[in-house]
Amino acid sequence: MSDEELPDTFLEDKTYGYPRTFDPNFKGPVAKRSCTDVLCCIIFILFIIAYILLGLVAWVHGDPRRVAYPTDSKGHFCGQKGTPNENKTILFYFNLFSCTSPSVVVNLQCPTTQICVSKCPEKFLTYMEIQFAYRTNTHYWTYYSQFCKSPFVKPAKTLTQVLLDDDCPTAIFPSKPFLQRCFPDFTTKNGTLTVGNKTTFEDGNGKTRNAIELRTAANRVNKILDARAIGMKVFEDYATTWYWILIGLTIAMLLSWMFVILLRFIAGFLFWVFMVGVIGIIGYGIWHCYQEHSNLQGRPNSHLTIYDIGIQTDISLYFQLKQTWFAFMIILCLLEAFIILMLIFLRERIRISVALLKEGSKAIGYLPTTLIYPVLTFIFLSICIAYWAVTAIYLATSGVPVYKVISPEGKCKHENTTCDPEIFNTTEIAKACPGAQCNFAFYGGKSLYHQYVPTFQMFNLFVFLWLVNFVIALGQCALAGAFASYYWALKKPDDIPPYPLFTAFGRAIRYHTGSLAFGSLILALVQMFKFILEYLDRRLKEAQNNISKFLQCCLKCCFWCMEKMVKFFNRNAYVMIAIYGKNFCRSARDAFNLLMRNILKVAVMDKVTDFVLILGKILVAGCIGVLAFLLFTHRLPTMIEGPTSLNYYWIPLLTVIIGSYLVAHGFFSVYAMCIDTIFICFCEDLERNDGSTEKPYFIAPALHGTLNRMQLVPQKQKE
Repeated sequence: MSDEELPDTFLEDKTYGYPRTFDPNFKGPVAKRSCTDVLCCIIFILFIIAYILLGLVAWVHGDPRRVAYPTDSKGHFCGQKGTPNENKTILFYFNLFSCTSPSVVVNLQCPTTQICVSKCPEKFLTYMEIQFAYRTNTHYWTYYSQFCKSPFVKPAKTLTQVLLDDDCPTAIFPSKPFLQRCFPDFTTKNGTLTVGNKTTFEDGNGKTRNAIELRTAANRVNKILDARAIGMKVFEDYATTWYWILIGLTIAMLLSWMFVILLRFIAGFLFWVFMVGVIGIIGYGIWHCYQEHSNLQGRPNSHLTIYDIGIQTDISLYFQLKQTWFAFMIILCLLEAFIILMLIFLRERIRISVALLKEGSKAIGYLPTTLIYPVLTFIFLSICIAYWAVTAIYLATSGVPVYKVISPEGKCKHENTTCDPEIFNTTEIAKACPGAQCNFAFYGGKSLYHQYVPTFQMFNLFVFLWLVNFVIALGQCALAGAFASYYWALKKPDDIPPYPLFTAFGRAIRYHTGSLAFGSLILALVQMFKFILEYLDRRLKEAQNNISKFLQCCLKCCFWCMEKMVKFFNRNAYVMIAIYGKNFCRSARDAFNLLMRNILKVAVMDKVTDFVLILGKILVAGCIGVLAFLLFTHRLPTMIEGPTSLNYYWIPLLTVIIGSYLVAHGFFSVYAMCIDTIFICFCEDLERNDGSTEKPYFIAPALHGTLNRMQLVPQKQKE
């Protein structure tokens, strides 16, 4: 079709070989729309229904108490109310020396009898010692018998019979409760490992053991405990500083809000505040790293390298090395140099970014409800995360108690076979394997549901990623629709339609759920492949050679790039959907070709503005981080009294910094969406109009003048 054959109200563009029709009377986001990507919408709804059904099924079969309470050898919960174990909240292991099975790493289940007790042992005692002491003092047996499976009047059984019946432990050691389990009370005295201030002790079987043997026997558990001990200390730090963290996040919110408001009036000045602030904060970090490095001069072991001490669960050890602070200082110096070089080489483009920020500030000033929308996104994301976590826990705790045959010597041919504890002593296995036990192993089952629990977990993760990306896409499309209404209003703010954000949100839900689900599905698939790749990498890490590791790194890099690319295309596609109401594929194509036709403007305007906004986020997080550092390290004693006795001050410090950055990101993400929308509308504006009286530009005069001076608008506009 030639241009002469087109109707008078349309203009056709055949750039890149395909026809694209323009409506000269276009005045903003299209009001008359139809549903797009209906098939994907139906699939999305079906997946949500299946996800809800999965949650209900998991709720019926799962039992979170299996996570909250430890389980004894009979499958009973320790500390559960309304049961005989209500006051017995701690799990006790009869023979901790047998806890060398790989299963210990997974579920802390040792191949030994485990019972629920009210408290852990506090002294060394053996069954043989109790038998002798009972003749003169029954108090010892009263104390010892609480660690037996059932109460006995007196220790009448021989040691051999006790071992066969597995009624009592052969020995008890000083222990402390941790994670509701009794573990040896290991201490280091003059560089020597001890248990209850002893280096050697009797194990009740006629052997003399030392603390190192016990530590080695429980090594798998202790590795987990060391990490969890840090977790407990971290929890204590959070319990001490939670209100300070909330205060810091509140200040970050107010500071972000203040920056957003000030950007409307003093964007240029505020930009230099961003620059000087970020450079100053990084400079303070460099100075602090230098001071810490200098203070460690001459201290013992400070010259060691990170490689020398290896992987440590106590992270504070790394901060006692000069190399750590030197590495931090080098990283901060490189970051400082990078920012300064960016300022030097991008100084002209930054002027355009400041003009865009001013225009974005005006748009947000006319549409203040857009600043509240991140709260709605946060609520939706919180619901998705909570539902995913609860469903994952219920799926993980689905099943019935499964009991396995265990043998202390490990020589039974029926080892690890399923058994029934109620009738085990009457079976042939008990006769063929003297001393074998039928103990609780894990929760599971052989039904169809239990066989597909791992598949359900994968489905749970995939739908979670899909929903999270959909919520983000919905927010981007709604904000884009609102800001597009602002841009295409010729007389601002008189021509801005009422309730633009509410209208755009309603249009996105009513007409474009399928398109948003389509875009978020593509992104969710890429992210799912990334998770699977990471999972396989962890599972096969020891079996990999150099070639497979290289291929693994290449795949990770490819999927990372693909994720970034899909996010970029989706974001611009959602803007086109909000404006024109077309399906996802056509909108993505139009957005891509529009950006390709304006690639110079993309390089000059769009990405430099993102850099400026990132500096704003860093400034907010850095300001709050410096204040939190001074508070948590007690460097503000004359002004305010901070929290005392912190185990790791950097844990709440990092929480405040990361939380402040996320809060700032929530506010500045509205800005970023506003800039992206204005930029795409600006490119469309240049292609639709020529600046004449009949076809005026919708771009703001101030921004138009800046772009005119930078020669980023057609020369026709200058006429």
